[in-house]
Amino acid sequence: MLLEIRNLTLNYGNQEVLSKLNLEANKGELTAVLGSSGAGKSTLLRLIAGFESPSSGEIFIDSNLVSSSTDVTAPEKRGVGIVPQDSALFSHLTVSQNIGFGLPKGSEARVNELLDLIGMSDYADRKPASLSGGQAQRVALARALAPRPKLILLDEPFSALDAELRVRLREDVRKVLRAENATAILVTHDQEEALSLADKVAILRDGKIIQSGSPTEIYNAPVDLGIATFLGDSVLVDGRVEDGKIVTSLGKITALNTVVDGQVGVAAIRSENFYLQPNPSGDSQVIGRVFFGHDAVVEVQTPKIKIRARSNGPFAPEVGMKVTVWVRGAVNFYPNDKNS
Repeated sequence: MLLEIRNLTLNYGNQEVLSKLNLEANKGELTAVLGSSGAGKSTLLRLIAGFESPSSGEIFIDSNLVSSSTDVTAPEKRGVGIVPQDSALFSHLTVSQNIGFGLPKGSEARVNELLDLIGMSDYADRKPASLSGGQAQRVALARALAPRPKLILLDEPFSALDAELRVRLREDVRKVLRAENATAILVTHDQEEALSLADKVAILRDGKIIQSGSPTEIYNAPVDLGIATFLGDSVLVDGRVEDGKIVTSLGKITALNTVVDGQVGVAAIRSENFYLQPNPSGDSQVIGRVFFGHDAVVEVQTPKIKIRARSNGPFAPEVGMKVTVWVRGAVNFYPNDKNS
C-alpha cells in the first residue's frame, strides 16, 4: 500500500470539510477521486501534499506517517509531485529547464528520458509561451515525475483544455504514468475522465468517500441513487418486486442487484439499456433527438414517463416516429425501505 488515509477529518471552524475519510492506493495504481464542485477534492489533495493539517485522522505514504493532528511532515519531504490545473511552468525557463528544475547537476539524462517519454524532445529549447495547452500539461507532468516521487497528485489537469484535446492528453498521461510505474491520485469532476483513465475510482460527496472500486464496479453497481444519477444518464422508474422481477410502467425488468419480493422502490435504467423498436402502432413516440454521429440520444414519451435512450447514430429513430420501448439487460433497484 503506497498511500493510506485513515479517518481523515478537516474542520474549518464549525464547518466539517472532510469527515472520517478513508482511501487507499497501491503502488503503480491511478486512483481517481470523483466529485462535484465543493465535495472536498482539492482540500483532500492539499492534505496529502502537506499544505493543510488534518483536524484528526492520519495519512501514510509508503508506510510512513506524514500527517496527523499533531505531526505533519513538510511538503518537500514527502516525495510527492504535483501537476496543477494550469501547468504553472516557469515562463523564463526552457522546457528542459522546467523539467530539470530542482534536480541535481548532471541530471541531463533524466531530463532527456522524460522529454522522449512525453514526445517533446524537439521542444527542449522552447519557452512555455510557445507551447499549446496540451504540451504545457505534458511538461508539467514530466517536471513532477523528474525526481521520481513516491506519489503524483493531479489536480484536474485537463479542465482548461478543449474536449478533443482532453481525450488525447488523458491517454498520453496514462501511458507516461504506466511507463514510470507511478502511483497517482487524480481529482476530477468529469465522470468520463475518471472512468476511462483510472484503475480505481472513489466517489467523494459532502466530504466523505461514498463508494470506491474499479470503474466497472462503480458504473454498474452504484450504492445509491445519488451515484446512479451522477455517473451517466439514468432514468428513474418506480417499481415493485414480484417473483424476482421489478414490475414497472415499462414492463418487467431484471434486477442487477439482490432484491426481495414485496420491495417497493426505484429502478435506475441507463440510457444504453433502452432498445427502441420502430412500430407504427407503438404506444410511445420520439419527441427529441440529438445526433452525435456514432450514436444519438433519443427522447421518448411513453404512456407514463419520458425517457432518454442512447441509440446507434445512423439508425436512431427520427422525431415523430412511433416506437415500442424495451429494457434490455439488468438494472439496479433501490428500495424505498431496505427492510421491506
